[in-house]
Amino acid sequence: HGRATMIPFFWNKKHPLNALVSVHNDGMLMAHLLQNYGLKIIGGSTTFQAQKAAIELLSTIKEKNETIAIIPDGPIGPSMKMNLSPLYFAQKSGKPIVGITYSTQRAHIFKKSWDDMMFPYPFNKGILNFTKPFYIPKDATEKELEKYRQEIETALRTISINADVELGRAPVLPGSKIKKKKKFIKELRKEKCL
Repeated sequence: HGRATMIPFFWNKKHPLNALVSVHNDGMLMAHLLQNYGLKIIGGSTTFQAQKAAIELLSTIKEKNETIAIIPDGPIGPSMKMNLSPLYFAQKSGKPIVGITYSTQRAHIFKKSWDDMMFPYPFNKGILNFTKPFYIPKDATEKELEKYRQEIETALRTISINADVELGRAPVLPGSKIKKKKKFIKELRKEKCL
């Protein structure tokens, strides 16, 4: 979550990218930003319209053969703790998971937010890193899925920290905070999601 703001700038517009975005206030702001950079939006999350979003995501991968983007630490965190959602889509579609992250020399880190969001300053130097592709076997058990989840999470954390260190900044480390539940529920009710 904390390193999502710059991803649209790095995407090759020749290949459609469909981003899963929550339908509450924060998500809708992100959706408008992503659409301005040519990304397609699939609305939903684990807390609202999950089944509809899952069907649309799978259809996008399998039938349209387009790429999807999922923020791996979910709508409320904790930060840098990957959930299983991306693995299920990779398992069902046969497509790989590739983790993407970045860092910049100069950025503001929102320490009061649950995700320690990195907001890069303009006219800056940065690094974009990718993990290797991870293929999830169709017959993987829940125990095997958890092993893959940990492997991907570790790889993504490692390349994030390495990018920070290479640019001479203090690394942003995994957090234990989650988005305040009351605030999150209030946002969902306001948007008539609950």
